[in-house]
Amino acid sequence: MKKQSKLAGLQKRKAISGYLFIMPFIVGFLAFMVKPFFRSLYMSFCEVLVSGKGISMNFNGLTNYIRAFTVDIEFNRLLVEELSFMLINTMAIMVFSFFVALILNQKFKGRAFVRAVFFLPVILSSGVILGIEYDNALLSSIEATIEENANGASITEAIENILVTSGIGASAFEVVFEIVDGIYDVAIASGIQIIIFLSGLQTIPENMYEAAQIEGCTSWESLWKITFPMISSLFLVNLIYTVVDFCMRTDNEVMEKISDAMIVNLDYGFSSAMAWVYFLIVIAVLGLISLILSKVVYYYE
Repeated sequence: MKKQSKLAGLQKRKAISGYLFIMPFIVGFLAFMVKPFFRSLYMSFCEVLVSGKGISMNFNGLTNYIRAFTVDIEFNRLLVEELSFMLINTMAIMVFSFFVALILNQKFKGRAFVRAVFFLPVILSSGVILGIEYDNALLSSIEATIEENANGASITEAIENILVTSGIGASAFEVVFEIVDGIYDVAIASGIQIIIFLSGLQTIPENMYEAAQIEGCTSWESLWKITFPMISSLFLVNLIYTVVDFCMRTDNEVMEKISDAMIVNLDYGFSSAMAWVYFLIVIAVLGLISLILSKVVYYYE
């Protein structure tokens, strides 16, 4: 009975710590986000007119949504393209970050330095440094010079042409080479995921692997029977984080179209409708991912 009360007290303290940790976000959301959130929803059902007297909203029902799906020639295409690329990009990031975390979890000299190097993408993909990276004229000129001197010829390009033109799994090879070409973007977007996977791998007791080795399990079998089940919950966390992060990227064409409609064309009603459609689709994708993975996630005490 005393032991149970101690466990209950520990769980209560953990819950309080968790609520205190997320309290700044909750307060900020309630103070600054709730009103704009519902105002944008109302604007999506209105014709918004901007004049010298201010902003007037005339309710027009589903007109903006019908325009987004049936009149606008780009919105549906951009949605399909971005969601398809999100699926490919998310899988690439998950695979890359997991195997990098496996490597960084091994014992070798200079492990702390190597971990710091792989954490650099988190720093490079934030704030001012990201802007410097995308607007760096020196890097752009170097890239142009390399392409000009290479005359468009490379071993990887030659292999790509051979495999694609051979007709054997051409579409699959195109996807693979697209991921390889964007490996820098994959690495840049994998910093947080690597850290999360690495923290999960470090919580797995060494004696579990030792017991499995005594029983005759190979490293491959231990990976599937111990490692994957023990950090399966982190796959769900990383997938949700990766999808949300992708949908908020600055080079996301759907977000660019929404921003142009709002800032350039001052079409607030139409941009709000597109934003809500995109938001609901992303929520649906996250719900589907959570529903599927929650059935295979293993939680342990």
